[in-house]
Amino acid sequence: MSNEMDAAREPWQWEEAHWRKLVNQTRAGRRLAPSDWKDGARCAVALSFDSDHETNELREGGKSIGRMSWGQYGNRVGVPRLLELLKRHDVKASFYVPAVAALLHPDEQRRVVAEGHEIGIHGWIHELNSVLPYEAERELMFRSTDTLEKITGLRPVGLRTPSWDFSPNTLKIETELGLLYDSSLMADEDCYELVMDGTPTGIVEVPVEWVRDDAVYFLMHRFQSLRPYTPPKDVLDIFLREFDAAYEAGGLFQLTMHPHIITARSRIWILEEVIRHAKSKGDVWFATHAEVAAFVKDL
Repeated sequence: MSNEMDAAREPWQWEEAHWRKLVNQTRAGRRLAPSDWKDGARCAVALSFDSDHETNELREGGKSIGRMSWGQYGNRVGVPRLLELLKRHDVKASFYVPAVAALLHPDEQRRVVAEGHEIGIHGWIHELNSVLPYEAERELMFRSTDTLEKITGLRPVGLRTPSWDFSPNTLKIETELGLLYDSSLMADEDCYELVMDGTPTGIVEVPVEWVRDDAVYFLMHRFQSLRPYTPPKDVLDIFLREFDAAYEAGGLFQLTMHPHIITARSRIWILEEVIRHAKSKGDVWFATHAEVAAFVKDL
């Protein structure tokens, strides 16, 4: 009864037990920050791409041909351009793919895996987890995992929730799936163990951050207020400063990008410059998110 009463009150009227329960649903536990990385590297670089493609429009029930064509650009131009760049620099990355996008473009996913990259879970149709009841979220997450495994031949070990939208049930479902890691939350710059209601889960968080996401600077929506106001050279400056600070600290540099956004001719050079700059240090480990999580898990 007390919880029901608290839920009906204004936040400033909540009992301490209520707001503590909300805060403790999913928390950062022990930090998983190695003294050095694989083969003595000073810094780990984890590049990632959210291959949302047409699901950005479909998830809202949208029917815009124009926006779905933008998603198709991610498949026709974006991912091939990224794979060529990554191959040229001998760098591995992680691709997070909604199951519907994978079903629309199965050959893309097979090529990604064949070239040594990771495919991770990214929802069914890029749905928002926080609006789903437990049963629906669980069914979609398991169905998405099974779909990616069927297409690629490999069962994903990591999840990035669509739009980084994390429900009170998401972590529980991740434990039921037996996942190695999550990459949706922002409680640290280094990896950490996720804690559910005060209990360590063994699941590694490979943390994200909006400042290290290309969509923040470049996303465009004709009928909303979203406009790409940030010049590419300024985005490069932000990304390089983030890397340099991570390198100086001996930590993790994690970057989130989208095939339909970062691969424009006026932007793809940003990613290439980040890779060149990181490689110039000499003691940097480029790894998939799964490799990073596996490395730090037993610290």
